[in-house]
Amino acid sequence: LAEYLEQRGLRVRIVNLAVRMLNDPRFDAERQIRRLHPDAFGIDLHWLPHAHGAIEVARIIKKHHPHAPVILGGLSATYYHQELMNYPEVDYVIRGDSAEEPLLQLMQCIIEGSEPHTVPNLTWRDSQGNVHANPLTHSPENLNHVLLDYGYVVKAVARYRDLASFVPFQRWLGYPITAALTCRGCHHNCVTCGGSSRAFREFYGRAKTAFRAPEMLAQDIRNIRRFSKGPIFVLGDIRQAGMDYAERFLEAINGFEGQLMFEFFGPSSWDFLQKLGQAVPNFVLEISPESHSEEVRYAFGRHYSNEELEDTIGYALEAGCHRLDLFFMIGLPKQTYQTVLDTVQYCEHLLHRFNKSGGDAGRIRPFISPLAPFLDPGSLAFEKPEAHGYRLFYRTLEEHRQALLQPSWKYVLNYETQWMNRDEIVASTYEAALRLNAVKARYGLVGQQQAEALEKRVRKAIHLIKQIDDIMTITDERRRNRLLAALKPQVDKANLSTVCDKRELELPLGWLKLDIPRAALLLLSDMLLGTTKKRAVSKGIQQYERQ
Repeated sequence: LAEYLEQRGLRVRIVNLAVRMLNDPRFDAERQIRRLHPDAFGIDLHWLPHAHGAIEVARIIKKHHPHAPVILGGLSATYYHQELMNYPEVDYVIRGDSAEEPLLQLMQCIIEGSEPHTVPNLTWRDSQGNVHANPLTHSPENLNHVLLDYGYVVKAVARYRDLASFVPFQRWLGYPITAALTCRGCHHNCVTCGGSSRAFREFYGRAKTAFRAPEMLAQDIRNIRRFSKGPIFVLGDIRQAGMDYAERFLEAINGFEGQLMFEFFGPSSWDFLQKLGQAVPNFVLEISPESHSEEVRYAFGRHYSNEELEDTIGYALEAGCHRLDLFFMIGLPKQTYQTVLDTVQYCEHLLHRFNKSGGDAGRIRPFISPLAPFLDPGSLAFEKPEAHGYRLFYRTLEEHRQALLQPSWKYVLNYETQWMNRDEIVASTYEAALRLNAVKARYGLVGQQQAEALEKRVRKAIHLIKQIDDIMTITDERRRNRLLAALKPQVDKANLSTVCDKRELELPLGWLKLDIPRAALLLLSDMLLGTTKKRAVSKGIQQYERQ
């Protein structure tokens, strides 16, 4: 979004308030907002867990800048666009998955002082307080119109002298993972996913998945590599657009020596994984079977067998896969408490079979976690819960906002299933975490000290859940709230890396994680004035790259 607007003459500044607050307890978010004076403020509401923070940030903005327009966007904002207009702090909602052009047109209207009657995908309030929902018509057929190489971020950091606000998440400078985007939309219909094919078609205005040209995708990756030595996650299965697309991408990226992470939505052939390994020697694979149970997996929407999964694992290791992460989930259709524990046993089976001594040791990494805190709005399970064995506790945006204030994640959950209630989902999550942690320790995937620390955190979380449950039975509201407030610091601490240590997800990196000389040259290119100077800097960049 920022890159698109900047290319067309607007100045955009990103301020990641959440990371600033996490990194510095003294950071005053309200003071930061008060000091900003843009033509408009934009707030992302893509993931529903951001619902509470998004509205509260909007309120702070209006407190200090009552006449500044507030714009929201993202899939959750799209789904709840009508309800969002009930909040006086929200002036505009840009709907759909491609906000670049609608946002540009809206900003032009704001700057000119005209009403945005013709801006596509826009829900807005006019000067009389009437709400309008313009048609959801802007849905580009491909992603070739946008730049996705982080060039804007590198330059904007120098312009605003504010690296801290541009960091995407805590500890990113120590682990600078980035992403390259293959598509918007999806071919699949996983039951709990708000980004499914059906959800995009019915709620987000996308009838067909939009792909980025494979050659442009490869160039995005190479551009990122110029300033970052961290891993790059290729979002979206590169085979979704067909094998011709995937092979064109492999041809374009051939010889790339950095760590590339790929996600596969289904099994792969030996032949394709061989081609992948030859093109990208340091590739990493991410697969989400969701459950060891084929019945559960099929009910979720992934239609492949354990035999096909294990064949793919074997093919990947043979092709030189640097690491293969397997993600299992709790809270699925037809999944029972015992099924969850059996999944952990299946993880041990996979480690026994594939994590042998020598070159294969430690390359398979299983993870298990709950579907939390919310079923995605727009997903099949959210729209037709009974048909898929779910019971919903919250439906509206405001109900979800209030749920986020609950004292533990058990009470935040917006669902339970026909096979497990909230208590069983929580209990199976912690028991599975303890068992998988022990399995990983036995197979050397985590050190003994790390395993003991995680077990301690899980047992502490179990104890806190029981304490909270007891407190919630107290009828005296003031006493109940006082006890919960006293417990909150312990809960916040226990919620960090509870079911697995987040460091387990990280790939090993060398000491040079960011290419500072290259980044400095990019910054210099943006700061110097005059085409002659910019050509000289460009020549310097090319010379640096050759060296």
